[in-house]
Amino acid sequence: MNKKTIRDIDFKGKRLLVRVDFNVPLKDAKVTDDTRIRAALPTIKYLLDGGGAVILCSHLGRPKGGPDPKYSLAPAAARLSKLLGAPVPLAADCVGTAAEGASAHLLPGQVVLLENVRFHPEEEKNDPGFAQRLSVLADIYVNDAFGSAHRAHASTEGVAKFLPAVAGFLMEKEIEYLGQAVSNPKHPYVAILGGAKISDKIGVIENLLGKADRVLVGGGMANTFFKAQGIEVADSLVEDASLDTARTLMSNAGDKLLLPVDAVLGDKFEAGAQLKMIHVKDGVPAGWRILDIGPRTVAAFGNALKGAALVVWNGPMGVFEFPAFAAGTNAVARLVAESGATTVIGGGESVAAIQQAGLADRMSHISTGGGASLEMLEGKTLPGLAALQDK
Repeated sequence: MNKKTIRDIDFKGKRLLVRVDFNVPLKDAKVTDDTRIRAALPTIKYLLDGGGAVILCSHLGRPKGGPDPKYSLAPAAARLSKLLGAPVPLAADCVGTAAEGASAHLLPGQVVLLENVRFHPEEEKNDPGFAQRLSVLADIYVNDAFGSAHRAHASTEGVAKFLPAVAGFLMEKEIEYLGQAVSNPKHPYVAILGGAKISDKIGVIENLLGKADRVLVGGGMANTFFKAQGIEVADSLVEDASLDTARTLMSNAGDKLLLPVDAVLGDKFEAGAQLKMIHVKDGVPAGWRILDIGPRTVAAFGNALKGAALVVWNGPMGVFEFPAFAAGTNAVARLVAESGATTVIGGGESVAAIQQAGLADRMSHISTGGGASLEMLEGKTLPGLAALQDK
């Protein structure tokens, strides 16, 4: 990674505006999953221990262009305070008097969290005036919010025009692992793609077909490939608008693209559905839908993973939220964990699936960014990363 990080700067006695991704799930004003907060701890602790004064900023949810108590970062401040074992006050706003007062009174080794940047519509418009108001709070800008790096917003990209801008440790780790998957991958390189929609991942499939040795496809997106081959899919989820794209991808892929050969069907989309197993080539009977990959597919995917040096996985193999249709995803998670390869798990549902399978600690890297990791795998430049200073 040719971007400067917090290791490359002298920040002792300086104020640092650190963009983190504290967009965490809440219930009854409590954080229900603190993965993203924990992911920011190495950067925060390094800066505090090195004598920096740390001003954290983040978005949370999608407030409608103004302050909304439902989207306050207060629960995140409380959770971070517990994790750090030190007080983390929440400033009442991210700009203006409240923020400037909190910043001015901050001593080296202390931390404050600013209120949700999306309480200002100027944030998502990447308004230069708003970015400048954020910049007056600090001497240095640190971006550690990989999950928001694909968005050109004021707190992710705009503020870097006003302050020296470097990456935090989480950003560095994400770029290191996802970067090798797109720029100089180890071979054999196997990509596994799942999830519901092929349209979300067309660019990813195209890019990975040019780089990976095998691309294994499961999940709802495989149904569109089946239908494009003339296979009956009955009530299965299909994107008819992407059928031509699926045909083009298959004709360009040769034997690189591996699709499921068997499937687990349900008679309805719910946890208690009746089950049936089929060979994909025989088609799906009327009134049924594909909800998971079958055991023969798991075995075929296992063979494809043998000897892999790098495995990148983005998207579940079935409707893993329903226990009856989680077997395929869980089996692939075990295969990936036991592959002996460098394993990179894309964000979003893949992370939930790996955690559900209890295998998170056996993966080399689990990305904190769903959309950002997809855009990197597609080969796109992330605005939040491009804005940082080069080494």
